[in-house]
Amino acid sequence: MASIPFPAESDSDGQPCFNDGPAHELDRDQLSESYRHVRAVTEHLAGNLSAEDQNLQSMDEASPVKWHRAHTSWFFETFVLQPHRTKYRLFNAQFAYLFNSYYNGIGKQYPRARRGLISRPDVHDIANYRKHVDQAMFDLLESCDSRNLRSLAPIIVLGLNHEQQHQELLVTDLKHAFSFNPAFPAWVQPVESGNSAVPQTWIDYEGGLVDVGHSGGGFSFDNETPGHKVFINAFQLARRPVTCGEYLAFINDAGYQRPELWLADGWAWIEQESIESPLYWWRDEGNWYYYTLGGACPVDIATPVCHLSFYEAWAFAQWADARLPSEAEWELAAGQRPVSGHFGDRMQFHPEAASGHGEPLQLFGDVWEWTSSSYAPYPGFKPAAGAIGEYNGKFMANQMVLRGGSCATPAGHIRPTYRNFFYPRDRWQFSGLRLARDI
Repeated sequence: MASIPFPAESDSDGQPCFNDGPAHELDRDQLSESYRHVRAVTEHLAGNLSAEDQNLQSMDEASPVKWHRAHTSWFFETFVLQPHRTKYRLFNAQFAYLFNSYYNGIGKQYPRARRGLISRPDVHDIANYRKHVDQAMFDLLESCDSRNLRSLAPIIVLGLNHEQQHQELLVTDLKHAFSFNPAFPAWVQPVESGNSAVPQTWIDYEGGLVDVGHSGGGFSFDNETPGHKVFINAFQLARRPVTCGEYLAFINDAGYQRPELWLADGWAWIEQESIESPLYWWRDEGNWYYYTLGGACPVDIATPVCHLSFYEAWAFAQWADARLPSEAEWELAAGQRPVSGHFGDRMQFHPEAASGHGEPLQLFGDVWEWTSSSYAPYPGFKPAAGAIGEYNGKFMANQMVLRGGSCATPAGHIRPTYRNFFYPRDRWQFSGLRLARDI
């Protein structure tokens, strides 16, 4: 496959403009340009994928590329166009069932585990569906007066951030599907290796009573609110994420055979699933390899280790005589640092070795970092009224929080307060870890 450079529709820094200020303050041109940019990135990601590629579904938790393209259009159709566009014409009434993800307040959904069986509508139908929705959205934006535009802006901006989340899922879901192909197909250019990571050191933080969560100024998801205060004891945070080389030392020290390092659920998981290494890794004649979206290659010991479950991250931290940071500790370290790093706009979809100055390094981009915090509502959290309130709130149980974004996260999508969440066993995301210690 040919490589996929970032689309020409992006602006100078590869970021849409809706994170620059409150959604209701964006004008018509800003909303239209942000909408055009985000939708173009989705189509660009799918642009060199065949119909067969776009219909792959390799596990229940993943979805086909074609489904992501359709579902993100369904979101705008359902929550923006139908309520607010006079005489809006549905593209296909059956799509409300086929492409609703989990919004029970809207209606029933086609079973998630069977999305790969939806060969029709085909990719051409989905392309036409997206064009139909896009044209209706541009017509709506053009016809809105200032008052209606002000009320519509927050749900449109939510829809754009929602589509960015699905752009990342499109990448990670496709990587999982491609990994079962013994030809190890390359979707992007192979990543150059050979750089060395900066030495690992520890950074001290005094702790104290700190502000956590989003308190205004730009877009946020509801689960980042309300802002509140948390007391944190003094702690140390590692300068950079754990590398593949450091994780190989854990493997070579029988890390996967030592029950004292593992949570009970984690030990049961590795025994049941015969887990012996991170996802996409294998050993051949004594050498370690992994599958990347640039193809198969030797494990680069300098790059951050990724595709770890929470259980693996926890066990490594125990082995290293350390622990995982809480999400409040991570957010304190992020502070007011600029959100910059290796994100999805580079179209590499593989982490890079840590380099540069300023500490800590790689807080944003490269790999999501598991924290020790369970995904729970912040004090005073209340989901939005109606079906849109199902976006985050109903998932606040049995999952763990990750912070910082990854090499597959769209540029401009991450904030220091951003809370991602997955089940402890999940590892098809670009998930790694950074160590912490008590002082």
